[in-house]
Amino acid sequence: MYDLLFSNISKHIILDEREAAIVQSLFKPRVLRKRQYLLQAGDISRFENFVTKGLLRAYTVDRDGDEHIAMFAMEGWWISDMFSFLTETPATQHIDALEDSEVLHIEKPDLEKLYREVPKFDRFFRILLQNAFVANQQRVIASISETAEEQYLNFIRKYPTLEQRIPHHQIASYLGITPETISRIRKQRL
Repeated sequence: MYDLLFSNISKHIILDEREAAIVQSLFKPRVLRKRQYLLQAGDISRFENFVTKGLLRAYTVDRDGDEHIAMFAMEGWWISDMFSFLTETPATQHIDALEDSEVLHIEKPDLEKLYREVPKFDRFFRILLQNAFVANQQRVIASISETAEEQYLNFIRKYPTLEQRIPHHQIASYLGITPETISRIRKQRL
């Protein structure tokens, strides 16, 4: 379970044995059944989560009851309501499991402890936040400058395995287009 976490970490920083032991002691496993919440809107996000198995989504629900998916997270990805986590205010997003899933999570006080005991983790999480900011900016630009077809084709090109794991209406929600548009695009591609 921790191998994937350490593989992810090693993309940006190198840990010695002592540092790896500290990391392993602070990240705790959690198992989620399909459709189980990791976080509900209104609760305070107390954890940063690393997905070791399965697939999760973060989304909001508008006053009409429609879901708007902000992100997906599969094996090797991080997920939380970052605003809630950093500000310790109620979450605006729900996070739930689309498949039976496992995560390793770290509480905010333990993350602060990790920064003190393994200072290079400051750099690691800075890189994660920078990458998340860049990805979010690219997504916003794509949503206002690309056609629905371009957005969908770029999604399946960038995340080829997700198309088979996520219902098309949820991909549509993530892209801000209708499920009917995805059906039309898929029919044209055949």
